[in-house]
Amino acid sequence: MADRMIEVEGLTKFYGDFLAVSGVSFSVDRGETVGLLGTNGSGKTTTMRVLTGYMPPTSGTVRIAGHDLAADSLEARRHIGYLPESVPLYSDMTVAASLRFFGRVHSMDTASLASSIDRVLDAFDLVDYRDTLVGKLSKGYRQRLGLALAVLHEPEVLVLDEPTVSIDPVQVVEARDLIRRLGKEHTVLLSTHQLAEASTLCERVIILHDGVLVAEGHPDEIAERLQGAQRIRVEARGAAEQTGAALATVPGVRSVGTATLIEEGVYAFEIAAPLRSDLREAIAHAMNAAGIGLRGLARSSVDLEEVFLQITRGERENPDA
Repeated sequence: MADRMIEVEGLTKFYGDFLAVSGVSFSVDRGETVGLLGTNGSGKTTTMRVLTGYMPPTSGTVRIAGHDLAADSLEARRHIGYLPESVPLYSDMTVAASLRFFGRVHSMDTASLASSIDRVLDAFDLVDYRDTLVGKLSKGYRQRLGLALAVLHEPEVLVLDEPTVSIDPVQVVEARDLIRRLGKEHTVLLSTHQLAEASTLCERVIILHDGVLVAEGHPDEIAERLQGAQRIRVEARGAAEQTGAALATVPGVRSVGTATLIEEGVYAFEIAAPLRSDLREAIAHAMNAAGIGLRGLARSSVDLEEVFLQITRGERENPDA
């Protein structure tokens, strides 16, 4: 069984009479990069604040690297590196001074702190900015410094809250590359409303809506459960009508989409098939029997934005037929 680095059970949070999060449960395994998605008011920010020890839950349990956040808060938080949406930086400090200050907050000894500062300056391309005042850094380099501060004490778990908000497109690409690198060495929980970001960075997503967990899994899996079918893209050389008719005869094919011309004589079709079925051999046999050249066969990628909108408009996951 994989190590559970983040365990959330029945997390509930009230602000007075307002229920912000209701009975949320999920876990993140060692080495995973998981996206926490939600619109404004979904409970996403509250969940992140509880996970990082910023505020206690009204009820429920949170464990970080096996340590109960309520009963053993200090030890649990030692395993967390946190990048808030607004990084708390002091503009009149240099980059190196900021790292030293936050290292002391983490009770790092002088020798290990000096070594860690050199390590993160190199890792985040901040060596040339070591003596630069934070106030003179661009937004992108402030974000790099924020990530450097989050990993300075070598935590096992990284919690990143909207890590690419308010930076330009070039800096967004650079920040995502840094997050991918961090995901190879840390367990990462990434809060975002950027669907493309979650799709490219995360192996799994957790979607909150009105304080409730409404979907969890790989984006493609979530979409399939909502749609009640998987989508398969077939590319073949042959007449469009003949190819479509041959695909329709394959047992298990629910529907055959309209042909799309790829190049002369080659068409692409999207077919719907039952969940967890494997029709590849049957499709290949049907193409061969009809004298059609099979050029490609793959599951279609799913538009995460469409899935997200479908869920947050009030639709829920359909059970398998």
